[in-house]
Amino acid sequence: MPRPGQTEPSPLLKREDGIAMLTVLMLTLILTVIGLAAITSTSLDIKMAGGERVRESSVNAAEACMSSGVQIIQQTLANGAIPATLTGAGANPSITLPLGTAPGQNPLQAEIMGQSDGNPDSADPTVGSTRNAVLTISNYTVNIDIDRLYAKPKSGSSLQFAAGYQGTGGGAAGGGIEILYRIDCYANSTAGGMAQAAGHIAGVYSCVSTGESCQRKI
Repeated sequence: MPRPGQTEPSPLLKREDGIAMLTVLMLTLILTVIGLAAITSTSLDIKMAGGERVRESSVNAAEACMSSGVQIIQQTLANGAIPATLTGAGANPSITLPLGTAPGQNPLQAEIMGQSDGNPDSADPTVGSTRNAVLTISNYTVNIDIDRLYAKPKSGSSLQFAAGYQGTGGGAAGGGIEILYRIDCYANSTAGGMAQAAGHIAGVYSCVSTGESCQRKI
């Protein structure tokens, strides 16, 4: 009830006040939604950028292991056996032996030297790794798998004209053998206590049977 001398506000003014308050509330709600969306989008972008950096790092680690695989092949071919420096404590890369391997035997050595083909080994950590070797690079553990594909006489070598030969490196013209190997590398990181996406790279190398050189084909 208005005091003496005062007039009661008209219903139209009361209605305008209510509309103004409703408008302010709606604008506040809209701005809040926009702010939350911006925060969520920024957080997602940061996570995506971090994930991309992890993937790039894992691929770089896998790429670095390719040269280690080539060195293992070359040294084994040159020595006729896996070098002791790759099987001792603290070796990096280090040769891993499957469970149940008999003393003095090394499946990777037999495969590189052509004494065993088609082994069901794999460097893929998602299928129960039976890797041939492991390389540690910073926070990454890189599984290495080496498979011997086939051997053939080098183009233009005397073996192309000889009647047979005595296996890899055999005979007077043993240096004329070209052997193709496939190297698979999977890099996996557990930095921060969480397993990160693995980076994978593979390549096919053509190596001279004496271990003098290996060239990447694929």
